[in-house]
Amino acid sequence: MRLGLGSGRAVWAAAEALGTSRARPELALDGADEVMRDLAVLKGGGGALLREKLVIACARRCVIVAEARKLVARLGERWRLPVEVVRFGWEGTRARLLAVLDDAECRGDDKGAPFVTDEGHHILDCAIPPGADLGALAAAVKAITGVVEHGLFLEHADTVLLGAPDGSLERLVRP
Repeated sequence: MRLGLGSGRAVWAAAEALGTSRARPELALDGADEVMRDLAVLKGGGGALLREKLVIACARRCVIVAEARKLVARLGERWRLPVEVVRFGWEGTRARLLAVLDDAECRGDDKGAPFVTDEGHHILDCAIPPGADLGALAAAVKAITGVVEHGLFLEHADTVLLGAPDGSLERLVRP
């Protein structure tokens, strides 16, 4: 399958039509904030991690496209872990998160107010402890009351394409 993406209203209209279709998408194509060689991915810097995870969960395959500089030895090296939480009682959710993570800061918008996601939630940006078992951390965070979703996409990517400034492309594939 080849897929060409343009820009503007036509692409948005096509994306909306695909989104309302009852057929299962063959491919989810998305970016990432950080990527590891084992295809573990950190997403959510733009604040749409819940929608991104829903789209990827529906697709048969997921391809992540990112700049080569986003390749890291461990997730959390450069980006904090975004955790989407329900706005009601978010401070209590933050306190519960602090039992699992060292810190959790409410993301602000450009006016200094708490950032609100497309689904009406807040994002808490959290440091990933060095050496953390990412699978166990993902499960522990997801189990906290008030957490909607987190930015750890550990088993979602089938292929990662890493583009370098010189135009070369490195392809990582899940075995």
